[in-house]
Amino acid sequence: MREVATNIRILKSSRKRLAPGDVFAVQMPDDLYSFGRVIKTDVPIHAMTRNILIYVFQTRSASKDVPPRELLRPEQLLMPPLLINRLPWSRGYFEHLGNLPLEAGEVLPVHCFWSFSRKVHYDDAGNVLPGPVGPVGSHELNSFRTFDDKISDALGVPTVPKRVA
Repeated sequence: MREVATNIRILKSSRKRLAPGDVFAVQMPDDLYSFGRVIKTDVPIHAMTRNILIYVFQTRSASKDVPPRELLRPEQLLMPPLLINRLPWSRGYFEHLGNLPLEAGEVLPVHCFWSFSRKVHYDDAGNVLPGPVGPVGSHELNSFRTFDDKISDALGVPTVPKRVA
């Protein structure tokens, strides 16, 4: 497997089955950790199922300790909710830290995703919404490389140039 240039660093890989409430860490070049949380593990994107809905939060730390719950709430989001595959965990970019079962107030009432190709908003069940419900994410499946660009942009870190073959 060829190594891919990213800002996010490889931490510890895991093939553990993901569950809502799982907390994970991501490390950037400044050695600080950002934190995310699995919200759902069965989100459809057209014919693809079992996509993972995650939140990534503003809190950053020099330690991988799980942040206090109050820092893992929707009002603390760094970027809109994101749909992603398992590669960030299996390749070690996301390190599983533990599970905090989701509680009231820790999940947005509606997850809204804009489909650039179909020009409609979808919820996390694949239903068309009448309009945007913020924060609005993209109705696309991300992997560690596109996640790297999104978190880099959100943190004001220059993105890694794409390798041209």
